[in-house]
Amino acid sequence: MVRGADARVDGDVLNADRDFLTFDVDEFNTWSIGGEWLFPVGNYIEGGAGIAFTRKTVPTVYTNLVNANGSEIEQELRLRTVPMAFTFRVLPLGQHTGFQPYLGGGVGLINWRYAESGQFVDPRDNSIFNDSSAESGTAAGPVALGGIRFAGDSIASGFEIRYQSAEADLPAPFAGTKIDLGGWSYLFTIGARFGR
Repeated sequence: MVRGADARVDGDVLNADRDFLTFDVDEFNTWSIGGEWLFPVGNYIEGGAGIAFTRKTVPTVYTNLVNANGSEIEQELRLRTVPMAFTFRVLPLGQHTGFQPYLGGGVGLINWRYAESGQFVDPRDNSIFNDSSAESGTAAGPVALGGIRFAGDSIASGFEIRYQSAEADLPAPFAGTKIDLGGWSYLFTIGARFGR
């Protein structure tokens, strides 16, 4: 779940686009899939390294302008993120119990790509043209997480809530100068133990 419109960084491109395009920021909420390697550091602490993937395309139209024939001026906004996280977890009940609540945090690196494609309006003369713009990069920020794991001898399952925060600069011709990459993930987890 991306950060809401009222919580996004100043200059965020999605909020700037909403000045003239019709869409809601939460339309960028989507499914995530990923994997993580966890390793014990004693009985009560784990380290981890993981990677995930999300991508969402949101169709939109100009709010107050239409084509000469009355049809909508259509545009697509696409955001792809590949978050990589280096984390630690504290397990207050230890790793050798079946019920394992935990809290943790770390540092995230988010590889991202944002693109706008379709019909654009030239503000100088209101002419309409087809075009596309895209920018990509990698941004760093903090990660916080907490969850519950139900562990057997070799298989575990659980639920985790994770928050990441990061932002990146955007150049012209985008309407905003930044893109906010922060948000929440609500995860169902499945794990397998290799070795003892």
